[in-house]
Amino acid sequence: MPLVLRVDYATIKAVHQVSVSLSLAGFIARGLGSLGGARWVASRLARTLPHVVDTVLLASALTLAWMARLDPANTPWLGAKVLGLVAYILLGSLAMRPGRPWQLRAAAWLTALLVFSWIVSVAVSKNPYGFFAMATR
Repeated sequence: MPLVLRVDYATIKAVHQVSVSLSLAGFIARGLGSLGGARWVASRLARTLPHVVDTVLLASALTLAWMARLDPANTPWLGAKVLGLVAYILLGSLAMRPGRPWQLRAAAWLTALLVFSWIVSVAVSKNPYGFFAMATR
């Protein structure tokens, strides 16, 4: 008889929220380290661990969407989060890329943090405008 693991929505949501926190903490630390010229940022652990955390984050997000039967194409706030995620990844890649001008990397890092906070505000409010919704009232 196969082993079936049943995990409830609340547990997956908790894993997702912890992953969000770890991802943000890691991004802040790596960004500060990278902009400050720290050598540890180039270490194998510093380059690998974020991928592990972000894989858990994405897997838990997909699981939550599946469990709640949400489709980003038909759920505006979820579609907004996906678009925000793409922007965050592109900005984060630019911010962490050595060899680019420091000012450009710093601006990309700060903008990525702003996008991250907007994504969280969309998730909490279930509004595709997130914290910008106040400006539309």
